Amino acid sequence: MMRAESGLHEECGVFGVMAPAPCDAAGLVCYGLYALQHRGQESCGIVVNDDGVFASHKDLGLVSEVFTPDVLSRLPKGAMAVGHTRYGTTGGTNRNNCQPLEVNHQKGRMALAHNGNLSNAAELRSKLELGGAIFHTTSDTETIAYIITRERLRAASIEEAVSRAMNTLDGAYSLVLMSPQKLICARDPYGFRPLCYGRTPDGTYVIASESCAVKAVGAEVIRDVEPGEILVFSKNGVVSHCRHCKEKPKRLCVFEYIYFARPDSVIDGISVHMSRVTAGHILAKEHPAEADLVIGAPDSGLDAALGFSQESGIPYGIGLIKNKYIGRTFIAPEPGMRVDSVKLKLAAVEESVKGRRVVLVDDSIVRGNTMGRVVKLLRDAGAKEIHVRISSPPFLHPCYYGTDIDSEEHLIACRHSIEETCRIIGADSLGYFPVEKLGCLTGNRGFCSACFDGKYPTSIPADTRKDRFEARLSDVEK
Repeated sequence: MMRAESGLHEECGVFGVMAPAPCDAAGLVCYGLYALQHRGQESCGIVVNDDGVFASHKDLGLVSEVFTPDVLSRLPKGAMAVGHTRYGTTGGTNRNNCQPLEVNHQKGRMALAHNGNLSNAAELRSKLELGGAIFHTTSDTETIAYIITRERLRAASIEEAVSRAMNTLDGAYSLVLMSPQKLICARDPYGFRPLCYGRTPDGTYVIASESCAVKAVGAEVIRDVEPGEILVFSKNGVVSHCRHCKEKPKRLCVFEYIYFARPDSVIDGISVHMSRVTAGHILAKEHPAEADLVIGAPDSGLDAALGFSQESGIPYGIGLIKNKYIGRTFIAPEPGMRVDSVKLKLAAVEESVKGRRVVLVDDSIVRGNTMGRVVKLLRDAGAKEIHVRISSPPFLHPCYYGTDIDSEEHLIACRHSIEETCRIIGADSLGYFPVEKLGCLTGNRGFCSACFDGKYPTSIPADTRKDRFEARLSDVEK
């Protein structure tokens, strides 16, 4: 398999269920993972808790590919379950790195699903290895599991162990953890990644990365998990532990609103759809264009394109159609076949764009290769002019908190001016969202924009390669 494009990739999605009695918890989690599929397409997994006995299934692929009706039928009924969809920002794509991660230890079993990226993962892992720890994966999730397990051996409860572990962990992590008796979720003190929970009419609690997944299983969203908060779900109800709350300034990833989250989600009280429409309004004011039509790059550019149209008065239309069946990966063509991956994924609507001056709105430009091919696609369809508008500022710095933004040497904005980038992608004009107005997308609440301005909330790790643990293994073998 090969990737269809070399642009920006998603996060991971986590999901957890605790029901009043044994039920088809695996089926419920599976529905939740479908709603979170946009956050990760490399692999997925579900672990079911059947009265303290864990059963699981994990594999590479989309939810529909991994969890067939036959696979789901073989998972037992249970009152608790956790699930995960993965796009790895630390560790390679292989079955060993599939989540949820399962651990057997003296105090019982544990299953852990993680969204985010530890900025001190390499340091923690090295210390654990020197202490005799043996790692079976190259994901930083296993580091989290080791630390929680170590603390559990001397803590009175699993939630106390999670709280103690949070004293050591640095960076981004939204966790859903299952023990034999409890379901626990935790969000890092900065609140880099979203996490919320809800309840179904029959009293089943649901934890999810996004509110869209809570609603997808028929639950009502109760609230977001606060940065630094630990929630414990058990037969006694829900208990909140806020020892780590307000330890750090809030730094939710602003790119959740620009690209990652589904438009129908609400994160920390802010509608993702309205945030993107607002971005379009601001773009139209900051970078107006004389044009006949506004179109969005499906799917993440559509909402901002609508906002641009509303503010500018230029009609909104459909200029690009996305092939919804190709997914994020496709079978590589035979050697010698000249196949443009963008043309496999997108098609221009000639009747809409031919002879017209078009404003094309998209969420970002990373390397510029994909945008250049999309602009050419519209040119070939007869567009008279193409004015590209981007609903994020230029990427100037890598991310260490779970967004797969490449090193500076591969970011087009680090190597070329806006005018040069415009020429490279073949557009008539190019305008980015102003970095100083990012607060308008979050209600002026605290957010992380380090990939745009270089202001990192935590210390920068010495080794930032996604495959750093694979590389270390190779070095040892040599």
